[in-house]
Parts: sequence; structure tokens; C-alpha cells
Amino acid sequence: MTPAGVPLQAFERDLDRDALRLVVTELAARPDAWRALVTLDAERRRFEQLWRDEHLDVWVISWMAGHDTGFHDHDVSQGAVAVVAGAILEERLVLGGAPVARRHAAGAVFDFDASHVHRMRQDSSGAAISIHAYSPPLWRMGTYAVGADGSLRRSSISYAEELRPVDAAA
Repeated sequence: MTPAGVPLQAFERDLDRDALRLVVTELAARPDAWRALVTLDAERRRFEQLWRDEHLDVWVISWMAGHDTGFHDHDVSQGAVAVVAGAILEERLVLGGAPVARRHAAGAVFDFDASHVHRMRQDSSGAAISIHAYSPPLWRMGTYAVGADGSLRRSSISYAEELRPVDAAA
């Protein structure tokens, strides 16, 4: 059962990207399953876990203007995101060039594989709400920063730590 008392299906294996897209699409259509986890906080992005088992975890993320994850990966987990309110900007890291930016507005669903490095941020006024599903469940994530010498540096963090832009040590 979710915190809102709405049952989610337990899976017997890790999910592929198509199955993850289906999970977030179906949840997006059921606000009774996630609305109680929405917390709008101008100071920091709020993330609340809706579901976790051995093959899937699902999060509800509340975004306000200026919230920014910084560039990160999801270690061994692939994922899918449904935007249910507002809009978020996704920037996919490109070596030797500017990041590829995609704005995802309410109703959008997108996915990514485990090797994907991206940044998510809310760069407009108002709030945004998104639902994120990962399989296998998140345990670690990598955060990225550019060192003073131009080298890319990765730091590993727990899934429970807040993602935010990081500065690299020299």
C-alpha cells in the first residue's frame, strides 16, 4: 500500500523502460495515490517515496522556482518520469558541447537508461510536480562537477540524500 492507502502492484522482476513509463503514466492519472505527498517548499526540492520493493521504487517530487538537481546519474537503475503539474527542464550532459535541454510540461512522460547523466531543474515561476519510477530501486546515485582543471568528477551519494549542484574540489 502507498502512504495514501492505494495499492501498487508488486513485480517479480526488474522493470524495463517501457514498463516504467506505464507505471508513472498510470500513477499520474491517479492523484489520490500521490497528492498527499506533495509539499511545496520554496527553500528546497521535496521528494517523498511513494513505493519501494525489491524491483521498483517510486517518488513524488515537488519543485519550485530555482530547484536544481545538478548533473547526476542513477547508478544501475533505469527510470521514467511523468510530469503532473507545471514544467521541469531536463538537461542531458554532452561532452564537448552544451547540454541538450528539453522542457517537459504537465502530461509529459520520458525515460532514461542507467548510464544516462542529466540535470533536472525548475526554471520558471510556480510549482511543478513529477512522479519518478526506478528499477532496480535506487541505492546510489552519482553527482558530477567540473574540476578547476576541466576534469569531470563523480561523487557517489545515497538515494536518500538530496541532489543539488556540487562544486568540484580542485
